[in-house]
Amino acid sequence: MSHLLVQPEVFCNRTESFGFRYLSFETRKLEPGESYSGDTAGRELAIVVLGGTCSATSSRGAWQSFGERKTVFEGLPYTLYLPIHTEFTVSADTPCDLAFCYAKAEEEYPARLVAPEHVGIEIRGGGNATRQIHDMLPPSFPAHRLIVVEVFTPAGNWSSFPPHKHDVHNPPGEVDLEEIYYYRIDRPEGFAVQKVYTADRRLDETLTVRDGELVLIPEGYHPVAAAHGYNVYYLNALAGSARSLAASDDPDYAWVRGAWKEKDPRMPMIRR
Repeated sequence: MSHLLVQPEVFCNRTESFGFRYLSFETRKLEPGESYSGDTAGRELAIVVLGGTCSATSSRGAWQSFGERKTVFEGLPYTLYLPIHTEFTVSADTPCDLAFCYAKAEEEYPARLVAPEHVGIEIRGGGNATRQIHDMLPPSFPAHRLIVVEVFTPAGNWSSFPPHKHDVHNPPGEVDLEEIYYYRIDRPEGFAVQKVYTADRRLDETLTVRDGELVLIPEGYHPVAAAHGYNVYYLNALAGSARSLAASDDPDYAWVRGAWKEKDPRMPMIRR
């Protein structure tokens, strides 16, 4: 199995850095009344409510009963941002499905709950490369390094296309970012296909990704395709040399942008 494809047991109920310099990640499922406590230490943190309702107390404040969707396919997200050196406890009000996205940081920013009404929605691409992006912690959000978005790709469509990369610090055209793709599929037997490759093909992986698995993007181009019949969700966490999403397309495929004439009529998949 490729070292870029990570199974859930690696990051379920424990934080894993995957060898990255900045990023680390974990997932937790809590039953009503259960709680989890931690300390961000030298990292900033985004807690993304994938499903359920929870409450949080911290050395930076408290937030009660946030989260509305039952699964990622049933609504917009709540995301709690916590800065460095923050002690916190998250408690489940209902069965909760949570993702913890960490990034090494030195600068301190205010804690903030990002509610659905503050989430940016973009329908990107065209034709069978149409997908929906939710910006929870975009580059404009006050944080040091961490960027968090989620993407919905309808069944049979391509995403992260044309293939793009962000592994060279050459602003404003491109910045060097680590990235993870954390997947959910709307039916348990479904799958997505992700390529990760460099121009010289010293890295050239084609991965079959299933529900709950994660893909590491240390460098290179990284397009995604959703299997026919299966809607695909992925959570992206990014951090690196600058707080920007500047990327460069694979020049062999950049021409497809000019071929897009209309959006997929199935979009938006998720509405406010």
